[in-house]
Amino acid sequence: MPNNSPAFVLGNGRSRLAIDCSQLTTNGTVYGCNAVYREFDPDYLIAVDTKMVNEIVSTGYQETHQVWTNPNRGIHTKKNLNFFSPHKGWSSGPTALWFAAYNGHLKIYILGFDFQGIDGKFNNVYADTYNYKKSNEAATYYGNWVNQTQRIIEEFKHIKFTRVVEDNAFNPEIFGNLKNLNTVSYSEFHDIFPNIPRN
Repeated sequence: MPNNSPAFVLGNGRSRLAIDCSQLTTNGTVYGCNAVYREFDPDYLIAVDTKMVNEIVSTGYQETHQVWTNPNRGIHTKKNLNFFSPHKGWSSGPTALWFAAYNGHLKIYILGFDFQGIDGKFNNVYADTYNYKKSNEAATYYGNWVNQTQRIIEEFKHIKFTRVVEDNAFNPEIFGNLKNLNTVSYSEFHDIFPNIPRN
């Protein structure tokens, strides 16, 4: 069923530090990934990595918030978790993007999907913290993220996707062929949502 409330899907690339993401919930539905719960509560938290899911359940976060994951025998408890069935077997970010599209949002803003590393190094808000790589480690290969993101945008042709990026950000060449994907800067995003503070 179509959902006229915009969705904000948060990857954890460092570009999303440009705004205060905790204020997004006043403007729409927020889909966050992995350790974002350490900062604020998105409407939906998506985590598919077993270590990350076990960190989340160790805090009891899933008892009062919507946490979605894939079925996995390595997860310490199934209590109060929501499971994708069938699941995609994708990374958390693209899974969150697919979930927002599946939930019928007609406008989806994509933030923190940086794809590439920074100077070849690991690009993540939570680098150097528990369950994450060190900031001086090599960047994670981004090809699967790009492929999965592309497949979602192509599947849901009736949805308007907007990727929010820093100036001169990496933009996968294939994205230029996606007619329902637009790219805006964080300054332009702030013009659309002036009540969301910039950092």
